[in-house]
Amino acid sequence: MGRGPGLGRRFGWLWAAYGTSALGTWLAFGALPLIAIQVLDAGPARVAALSSVGAAVGAVVAVPLGPWVEFRRKRPVLIGLDLARCAALLTIPVAYALGVLTFVQLLLVSVVVAAADIGFRAASGAYLKTLLPAGDLLVANARFESTAWTTTIVGPPLGGVAIGLLGPVATVVADAVSYLLSALGIRAIGNGDGSGEARPVRRAEDARMRAGDLLDGWRYILADPTLRPLFLHTAVFNGLVMATEPLLAVLMLGRLGFTPWQYGLAFAVPAIGGLVGARLARPLAARFGQHRVLAGSGALRALWPLGLVFLGPGTGGLLLVMGVELGLIFCCAVFNPLSATCRLERTPADRVARTLTAWSVTTKATIALLTAVWGVLGTLLGPRTALGVAGLLVLATPLLLPRRAAALPVEPGTEPGAEPGAEPGTEPGTEPGAAHDPAPGRT
Repeated sequence: MGRGPGLGRRFGWLWAAYGTSALGTWLAFGALPLIAIQVLDAGPARVAALSSVGAAVGAVVAVPLGPWVEFRRKRPVLIGLDLARCAALLTIPVAYALGVLTFVQLLLVSVVVAAADIGFRAASGAYLKTLLPAGDLLVANARFESTAWTTTIVGPPLGGVAIGLLGPVATVVADAVSYLLSALGIRAIGNGDGSGEARPVRRAEDARMRAGDLLDGWRYILADPTLRPLFLHTAVFNGLVMATEPLLAVLMLGRLGFTPWQYGLAFAVPAIGGLVGARLARPLAARFGQHRVLAGSGALRALWPLGLVFLGPGTGGLLLVMGVELGLIFCCAVFNPLSATCRLERTPADRVARTLTAWSVTTKATIALLTAVWGVLGTLLGPRTALGVAGLLVLATPLLLPRRAAALPVEPGTEPGAEPGAEPGTEPGTEPGAAHDPAPGRT
């Protein structure tokens, strides 16, 4: 994976770095909750807090990162954030070996990693827009999406074996090493072709960060006629789908009596649909138009979650979950690279980091909020009824999709008709960036 055919050496290194860190993340999937349970004897409330509170606080901490990243060279920022995640994760095995590991430390590590994840996605998106011409962004995003689903299929089973043989702390070490290798890959991109990354120019009146700068990303998204509905659709859809994950686990592993391996199989096998969908995104867009496929896949993916209401025990129930997940994942894998490309195409180069930070922060906060709400609903109404309520609400999310494709905004400082994303007076090169935004998973 060291070279991306047709997109150049620099994109190849970025792609390889992304694949390495994504594999490490999925190898260590669920490792922190397992450590909390097995090593620290944490109960359900503390384990839930580790996932929800860590992500929510990390999102808040990440808010200032958008304006900070915007006016700095992106490659050093990416390397620094990879090293920060590596260092944070390595504190866990060190503390474990010394016998001083605490739940507070796990929570702090989850906050640091969540905030760094958001900053990394914002910086990589901005970097990608400067590296590749606009016509290659969809190709790049589709490759990242394919890689995300490949690591989703391969990582958890390998991580499960590693946890069984060596314990969950070993997979945390593997995750930390993957971030170190990612940093080395991004460093290897280099500037050997003479097209080094220019330092972003900041106007004199904007030299100091002000409180209002923190909202710039949201202001731009809400002012754009295409990004605004896409933003609302994505936040609500992702929040509702992910909020039902704990309820589905309770229903399958509790009342319906599925074993853990059956539960894992129900989500691992359908991930193949992600590979297929990611590969079809670009051909479908070329044939039917990017906006039409974006809207179509966004509408079709809303049809699947309601099917989980009919989940029953035994082989039939297992096949039902796999069928629902296969359809949902396939549609999401078509939608994700098109959505990521739309965001990059519609955002000027000097606003990408702030816009992507606002997008990620909102998505993570919405997931955390709706997960808490659906936890209460599941307690009051039962998991099956709560799943049904979420499925009905998801059916309405296509109403939030953009109705039509608005004209692309003209980049500041470019001539009309110039290649979007290219800097004035430079040749479009190969790059890395916003394609990292497709996060592995159903959303």
